[in-house]
Amino acid sequence: MENYQTLASKNYLDKDFFMSNSDKAVLLVEDDRVDAMTVKRAFKQIKVPNPLFHVENGEEALEFLRDESKPTPMIILLDLNMPKMNGVEFLQVVKNDEELKQIPVIVLTTSKEQQDRVNTFKFSIAGYMIKPVDYQQFVEMVKTIRVYWNMSQLPD
Repeated sequence: MENYQTLASKNYLDKDFFMSNSDKAVLLVEDDRVDAMTVKRAFKQIKVPNPLFHVENGEEALEFLRDESKPTPMIILLDLNMPKMNGVEFLQVVKNDEELKQIPVIVLTTSKEQQDRVNTFKFSIAGYMIKPVDYQQFVEMVKTIRVYWNMSQLPD
């Protein structure tokens, strides 16, 4: 399997090489407005063509996911520490819902706590990533996530 560096060198990130997923939505569940703006800015910088929808907590995310007028996201980017319904509580509901449990979830968090990793991987998350403080490192992380979802073969 090719690593990230090889993929990047082949311009998989700049050309939309695996475009089968480019029209599918991404759902960002993030209460911090600065972090949400950072994700949006990184998406724009690396020219992610997918529509990005943003909600501020787990309750709003569930409302979005259950609203038939909204697109089903191909991936959910989930913060853990949020008001009303935190990320782990959200995962408990989503991963026990037959309609929603197949949506890949990547945790984007500032938490380096081992217990948070253990608690989230119990719900078969697709990844656990610590948000870098440095913006360029954050962009590199988003590029890595983009390679993942561009290469993923998701069910229709």
